[in-house]
Amino acid sequence: MQKILSKLRKACEEYNLIENGDRIAVGLSGGKDSLTLLTALKKYQSFCEKKFELVAIAVDLTNGKNNFSQLQKYCDELEVKLVVIPSNVFEIVFDIRKEKNPCSLCANLRRGILNSSAKNLGCNKVALGHHKDDLIETFILSLFFEGRLSTFKPKSYLSRMAITVIRPLIYCDEQDILKISQSYPVLSNNCPANKHTQREDAKLLLDTLNKKYLNCKEKIFNAIIHKERYNLFDKI
Repeated sequence: MQKILSKLRKACEEYNLIENGDRIAVGLSGGKDSLTLLTALKKYQSFCEKKFELVAIAVDLTNGKNNFSQLQKYCDELEVKLVVIPSNVFEIVFDIRKEKNPCSLCANLRRGILNSSAKNLGCNKVALGHHKDDLIETFILSLFFEGRLSTFKPKSYLSRMAITVIRPLIYCDEQDILKISQSYPVLSNNCPANKHTQREDAKLLLDTLNKKYLNCKEKIFNAIIHKERYNLFDKI
């Protein structure tokens, strides 16, 4: 956890992710990433000079079929309020729309519910558990499937919602998160598309490239975050 905390602190300070008086909603899916984020932020709260509040929000994509009792117990231990929001996202994505590539629609619906719920709870920020590997995979997905150079940012202001989205784990490697998440009450992934998505393809491709070319993923990450490494021509 010390390694995660160090990188979380670095991200928070470099991108000014957390400010005095913030009330932060942590998107808690029950996966290893979001549980690590919640745990790390709670520990960071204990020594951070800036004072902020935390609340956890879990969006139930199955409209009441998921069991969140273990997450509730864990949040109680952390002394963080957990709010579970029921939704019919899976029904819309898989039964009604029958999406062949469901991740984008699912993510948009889920984030919309999360953001509006955060506003209703008086939060001014939403924290998501995206880590370094997610950033690189999103870049590859945008390049190969959209034909553009794009990925998410550590901090984004959503003007329509008047809420700021932060990603404090942006410097953290997935392998480090995996190691420390063994003791967390991680929920099983019940998504019908699990392991059969374009993101999974991107992950496998990056793993292959990283084995063949030393530190390939780290170099892609550095190319993304260091502006002086950009070398793209401007439009004439």
